[in-house]
Amino acid sequence: MPGVRAAAAAVAFLTRVPVGRVVELDAADVARGTALFPLVGAGIGAVVGALADALAAPLSPPLAAVLAVGVGAALTGALHLDGLADAADALGAPTRERALEVMRDHRIGVYGALALLFDVGLRVTAVAVLAAHGDALRYCACAACVARVVPVVFGVALPYARTSGKAGFVAAAGPLGTAIAVATALAAAVLLRAWPLGLVPVAAVALLAPVLLRWLGGVTGDVLGASAEVTEAAALVLAVALT
Repeated sequence: MPGVRAAAAAVAFLTRVPVGRVVELDAADVARGTALFPLVGAGIGAVVGALADALAAPLSPPLAAVLAVGVGAALTGALHLDGLADAADALGAPTRERALEVMRDHRIGVYGALALLFDVGLRVTAVAVLAAHGDALRYCACAACVARVVPVVFGVALPYARTSGKAGFVAAAGPLGTAIAVATALAAAVLLRAWPLGLVPVAAVALLAPVLLRWLGGVTGDVLGASAEVTEAAALVLAVALT
């Protein structure tokens, strides 16, 4: 059943849930599963938000937010955080070739460390504010959902900056997969009564696409992960403004 395999592949790629041990998956399954990235993202965000809301009263919103964001990072294996750190370190590279080389180095430099510190601090603060109002569940679910649209769109619309690599499969989502991902995100924003968050990935694509084309000539796996991380953080900031 291709649909079941695609769903399993999306979960296996974006989380540490060991579905790959139950269903044997391949690159084609992951390519089809990209259309479901926003749906899986909504599930991840729901876990974080529900935990923050549940722990806010007994522990305090700040402590609840720290624990919830930590659980979210563990659930995803810090996948997008790793991409953010590598992409941030590459910002200091003098040439495109050097930037691509830096992103292959798993050591974290100053730019990467600062990016992680800023991102995690922003997330914890935003989730704490949302949890204090009892709104973390719906806003975290929506933010995580809409953020996963950006790498799908970039993977299809922008060229891959390397000659080979793991992220090339995202382009295989094609127009149909991209349309499904976008529709899922917009539907989630409306159903969760957080429709302004649906505008955040639109702004992210419009602002980041020309920058990525000039900087790298396209995207890499790290850039795709970083784009989702930055978009989700921006969506959480907007959620706080709406609270």
